[in-house]
Amino acid sequence: MTSPTNGITTVYKVTGMTCSHCEGSVAQELSVIAGVTSVQAVAATGLVTVASAGPLDDEAVRAAVDEAGYELAGRA
Repeated sequence: MTSPTNGITTVYKVTGMTCSHCEGSVAQELSVIAGVTSVQAVAATGLVTVASAGPLDDEAVRAAVDEAGYELAGRA
């Protein structure tokens, strides 16, 4: 899906998030990936919405989620 700023928005499913601290940890790790402009993680649904300037490498996303202590289940 393309946003009005010609960026890309991708939604990922992340397992293991249970609270706002979890959301913050995942968002913090994902936000350091080159090209990421915003991250919104929602523990209640397990969905993480990532806006970026261009396509992201799935392995970079997986590594960031792993670093935060959670598991990337794939794209939602």
